[in-house]
Amino acid sequence: MSNALPLQTASYIGRFAPSPSGPLHFGSLIAAVGSYLQAKSQQGKWLLRIEDIDTPRVQAGADSAIMRTLEAFGLHWDDPVIYQSQRLTRYQQVFNDLQQRHLLYGCQCTRREISLAGGSYPATCANLNLSQEPLAWRLKAAGVSTAFTDLIFGSQKIDGSLAREDYIVKRRDGLFSYQLVVVIDDLDQQITEVIRGADLLSMTPRQQHLFSLLGQAAPRYGHLPLAVSSPGHKLSKQNHASALAQWPLQHSLGAALQLLGHPVPQTLSAAPVTEILAWAVQHWQLAKVPVTTEIHCSAFA
Repeated sequence: MSNALPLQTASYIGRFAPSPSGPLHFGSLIAAVGSYLQAKSQQGKWLLRIEDIDTPRVQAGADSAIMRTLEAFGLHWDDPVIYQSQRLTRYQQVFNDLQQRHLLYGCQCTRREISLAGGSYPATCANLNLSQEPLAWRLKAAGVSTAFTDLIFGSQKIDGSLAREDYIVKRRDGLFSYQLVVVIDDLDQQITEVIRGADLLSMTPRQQHLFSLLGQAAPRYGHLPLAVSSPGHKLSKQNHASALAQWPLQHSLGAALQLLGHPVPQTLSAAPVTEILAWAVQHWQLAKVPVTTEIHCSAFA
């Protein structure tokens, strides 16, 4: 496969990147709608990427089900869908480059050992020059900032221990980590702005730093509130959130827009989703999105 993706021409390029570990649920719909509206309100492109890098969690047919659901809501993507599982050569190329620059090292520590050390990895293997697989491979975190500006939350500061932690970019089982591939994908697709869930807020400085290591400017980041069934329990496939198919489209879309600070007028409550979405594109303002990481929404759990 080619190492490079086709060059984009739009001045704004956003994306939605679900993992195909189950059908689309309400929590994912919020991220899809928010990222779509932010792109389309600026006449930009909205791309769909299937994040199937974590192959043990992939559910057969989930990618097609997700795409059918998005289309049912009128959320149509621009350009062909990208699958991470088809880009392993590209990821290995970047991994090799980082390795040749002595920015990676092998790690043999178990999760239990790291937990016993306090939970934050203390760079135990940094100077051991390990090479006998199986190993996890960690990126040296020197240069990761503790501060960044979020499009929704404004000035943010993460814990210093998180910023200093050398983190895994290739797992012991040989799979590349999300932290590596998401940056490569955003770079290659020339994403200008990432609108996603607030569960990834604290990972932003790591990704900005990796962009700089790859010689590119990072996109802007904005983080949407998470729908939770109870504090700290977001609606997710892992938490067995219900698929959207059991609710009327207008109900789910209206609830997502309500959570995002854009309540649908009563006159449109029963309108086709295409009309509701067109209204939302016209009225979308990121400044109206609630500045909170979680919003209770047990109805869709």
